[in-house]
Amino acid sequence: MIKIAIVTDGAYGERAYATIKEEFDSEYLVMDSLQSSFMDEIDLPLETMERLEKANIIITYVLHPDLTLDLVDALYDKVDWIIVGAWRGEGFKNQLESYGNVNCPENMCDLTENGNPVFDEFVSKFGRPVVRVNCQGDKVVDVEVLRCSPCGSTQFVAEEMVGENTDTIPIKAGLRIQHYPCRAPKMRLFADDECKKEMAANFHKEAFQEALDKKKDINPKK
Repeated sequence: MIKIAIVTDGAYGERAYATIKEEFDSEYLVMDSLQSSFMDEIDLPLETMERLEKANIIITYVLHPDLTLDLVDALYDKVDWIIVGAWRGEGFKNQLESYGNVNCPENMCDLTENGNPVFDEFVSKFGRPVVRVNCQGDKVVDVEVLRCSPCGSTQFVAEEMVGENTDTIPIKAGLRIQHYPCRAPKMRLFADDECKKEMAANFHKEAFQEALDKKKDINPKK
């Protein structure tokens, strides 16, 4: 089984760790936050770096851009993949992704397969939501989460949809995600909060609609 290391400077990442550790061998590492906006030289703690090197995938929620860049530069050739959950600006994103095995998703619930076997093993469980809906008549009796958003919001929405009418659950799933506080906008400088929340809502709406469409294909009405 692959090993996942989640590293943060203290603000974000604990929910992702709580969700991901249910499926993968995971470790949660907290680094000291940097107070200055720009740093000429950053000392990366040796013990933390040694633990990060043992991971297959690193997910970083570090907010300081210089610290993020130094981490990626020091670790990209020692691990299979790095997912940057907190980044600021398209230029910075392009710089990070130029390493080749680094991904900076707009939202963590937008991760999909990219052909790398280690990355795809992780994304088979976490990323863009995929659900299976079980019904009795027009009522939802159970929702199985096949792929969950890393923060756990898909499981939250799935539980809320039990007992709802099948005709309305895609819309209700998109609305219900608003009750699970999405932190993605706070990890983007000058980000549009509503845009990010709408993106997460649409992913969940689409997941439930696709689940219902598949059920209709398997059990067409006569």
